[in-house]
Amino acid sequence: MRPVARLAWVILSLWLAQTTPAAAASAFSDWSAVVIAGDWHAHSGGPSEAFDNARRDVARAFEQAGFEPGNLRQFSVRPERYKDTNPAKSEPQGIFNALADLTSRATGGCLIYFSSHGAPQGVVVDQQLLPPGVLAGMLDQTCGKRPTVVIISACFSGVFVPALASANRMVLTAARPDRSSFGCGEADKYPYFDQCVLESMPSAPDFATLGVTVQRCVAVREIKEGMKPPSEPQLFIGPALKPLLPLYSLASAAPSKPPGRN
Repeated sequence: MRPVARLAWVILSLWLAQTTPAAAASAFSDWSAVVIAGDWHAHSGGPSEAFDNARRDVARAFEQAGFEPGNLRQFSVRPERYKDTNPAKSEPQGIFNALADLTSRATGGCLIYFSSHGAPQGVVVDQQLLPPGVLAGMLDQTCGKRPTVVIISACFSGVFVPALASANRMVLTAARPDRSSFGCGEADKYPYFDQCVLESMPSAPDFATLGVTVQRCVAVREIKEGMKPPSEPQLFIGPALKPLLPLYSLASAAPSKPPGRN
């Protein structure tokens, strides 16, 4: 290659490097995210790792799907046990403070994920119940009107849908307001719902598809295990968010292999 041609090629390469759009960057690189394990007890009252397993592996799956680790915080009831992921202590004020901090820096959107026990009054966060209205207020003050995805893996978690339903939000819950969810025994690796999230993410192009796929996965698993009555996970997608969700691709960096069951 002649010197002039070589110089022209170098200049063109530098120009392309500077002007190539940041389309290669993840659609979630400027999203805030919190993933919370709200309890460490099985339904029997004995110890269980199911919620913290879900917290750890769901957080990892979202990072692989393009969420920036620096914009994602994990929470555990027993944070001292998990030095590898360094979660903060699960408690409502700490979760709110983390959301306030994260959303002041990462302004593209919000993801909130709970894995815990639940009751008709709300989701368990350590020794407290976090009611739907309180969580709605937390999100109003931090995430505001930006695109927001809330996923709650807990019994009776459908109670959150009316309080959280908003034009800019998607809400996916593990059960109807009057139903239990399954898979939080002492020997379970994950609750059924969380397992389905992890299994469904590699093939889900976006959150809307993920929600529908998880609903089907849970139904199949409950039939297989003979669990009754069915939990019937709930899915709400606000009208302003619905046309935007396909623009937020989960598929580009989704984990290649879902974690296995026990």
